Amino acid sequence: MASPCSNQHQPTEREVLAAPLAWRVADIFKALGDPTRVKIIALLDAGEMCVGEMCLTLGMSQPAISSQLRLLRTLGIVSVRREGKHAYYRLADEHVRHLFHQGLAHARHDIIHDDA
Repeated sequence: MASPCSNQHQPTEREVLAAPLAWRVADIFKALGDPTRVKIIALLDAGEMCVGEMCLTLGMSQPAISSQLRLLRTLGIVSVRREGKHAYYRLADEHVRHLFHQGLAHARHDIIHDDA
């Protein structure tokens, strides 16, 4: 029996994303779907920062920033280094940096083409 879309490519089992991985990727994109979290990621793209520095830079309270950082840590987007009473956050790895830069480039591309 032919598929209704038989002229199109039919995915093999290897190409179908496993459900747990699909959920994980979706959670990462949901986390990146919040402007405050994107701003935090942009700050950390320049280097590690403590919560106090982020609060001053973003004009937000410590509990608000800490809540966002907790989610980003849970998803493996940021990591933390403790030094005495201070916690210094940074992007978890180059995958996160690359994802951020790709999203930023795409958004800038859309803005340029929308203005044309």
